[in-house]
Amino acid sequence: MEKFVPYEKLSKKEKRKVDAARRTTWDVNPVTRMSENPRAYNRRKADRSWKESGAGLPFVLCG
Repeated sequence: MEKFVPYEKLSKKEKRKVDAARRTTWDVNPVTRMSENPRAYNRRKADRSWKESGAGLPFVLCG
């Protein structure tokens, strides 16, 4: 069994080990997320539709 040493008295190396052990990643993101409003205008979706349809291609008339 290891002897208890207060955090303030630990060496710099040992403090780093303790800090790294405390610093764990979350399994879930703690930030509250909201789903998008389906009735709201989505600029990215509207912008993509005309690019994919080919409406932005130049029109050439030969005659």
